[in-house]
Amino acid sequence: MSYQVTIEPTGEQIEVEEGQTILQAALRQGVWLPFACGHGTCATCKLQVLEGEVDVGAASPFALMDMERDEGKVLACCAIPQSDLVIEADIDVDPDFAGHAVQDYRAEVVAVDDLSPTIKGLRLKLDRPMEFQAGQYINLQIPGIDGTRAFSLANPPSRADEVELHVRLVEGGQATGFIHNELKVGDALELSGPYGQFFVRGSQPGDLIFIAGGSGLSSPQSMILDLLEQGDTRRMTLFQGARTRAELYNRELFERLAEQHENFTYVPSLSQAADDSEWTGFRGYVHDAAKQHFDGRFAGSKAYLCGPPPMIDAAITALMQGRLFERDIFMERFLTAADGADESTRSALFKRI
Repeated sequence: MSYQVTIEPTGEQIEVEEGQTILQAALRQGVWLPFACGHGTCATCKLQVLEGEVDVGAASPFALMDMERDEGKVLACCAIPQSDLVIEADIDVDPDFAGHAVQDYRAEVVAVDDLSPTIKGLRLKLDRPMEFQAGQYINLQIPGIDGTRAFSLANPPSRADEVELHVRLVEGGQATGFIHNELKVGDALELSGPYGQFFVRGSQPGDLIFIAGGSGLSSPQSMILDLLEQGDTRRMTLFQGARTRAELYNRELFERLAEQHENFTYVPSLSQAADDSEWTGFRGYVHDAAKQHFDGRFAGSKAYLCGPPPMIDAAITALMQGRLFERDIFMERFLTAADGADESTRSALFKRI
């Protein structure tokens, strides 16, 4: 059994299977609805039900208050139709968003590499090509573990028949522990995608600043490779932060790209290089490297930030002090058990602030 859901004010219609949430159905049919956490706690996907019956599901009472429930409001990520529906959503689709429909894929592990002491690089061969935008992510099903885990795509869209992931080992993390200690070449995995609103706004003018920390390098890597493949002439600068040289992975790739492309600059930085006499690069935090490189002035650029919350927060402060504002900053925060959140709760939508 399925139900027809009409979305106002656009008039788009989707078919929702029995037991499926409104958000799941919309994403799989290429229809954009605003969302963030994907599990009923942030209220970004709040909708108004105009006609029909719906089960509000596991929506948090903080994200969807009793008064709002009485008024017919629901969260798209939790709401399960009980009849045909007419809903009203606050839809503001970015003109640069391609809106590729989410699909399920089977994949074979073709490479498991040590990128750093704490980060594995995975390459998965898909059963068919996946259309996605550079910067988006997939949900990976780990054998024997409930739910899925979100990982950003590090390969450009031109390599559509495979998935490259950078996976940091999280202390106490079941999923990352399996990937680091048990996953091997030849294993089969299931995944779905693409997800997310973290992508380069190609229609917006201005030079591009990428600031990445840890395994947060994955999305900027995909974006930069895609832009350079397309012959984008905007000036691009990547600031990659790590604690030590051992953790500064894929450095050779970006140094090579900087040699090959006049409009690309690579600035690595180490925050714990006090005892490294051979390190000649920037010593300090990655946001300070950006401030020094641009002399504290970022106006006219667009910034894409990807990494752990403390790095994101420090970078935002530096950029805004340098006259870059809300409309110019886009981000992807990596939240894991190490950051006080469950591995599976990484936001599905990374909005500009």
